[in-house]
Amino acid sequence: MTAQSTMLHVRMDSELKREATQALSAMGLTASEAVRLLFHRIAADQAFPLELKVPNAQTRRAMAEVDEMVKNRGARNIRATP
Repeated sequence: MTAQSTMLHVRMDSELKREATQALSAMGLTASEAVRLLFHRIAADQAFPLELKVPNAQTRRAMAEVDEMVKNRGARNIRATP
């Protein structure tokens, strides 16, 4: 008897998908196989297989800057260092 399967739909940036799919292909994997591997690791280990950390202040500022750039469809402001 085979297990019932289900679909998982994921929305992501087209360029990210292209780059990741290309890298996975070089490893001999499809995107679907990579997602299944990820889910198998999560189920087996009961943990996310990458170390996730709370971003520090510098990283939070950079993330906020990127969010603002995306919102305004703008480029990065180059600031002179003191």
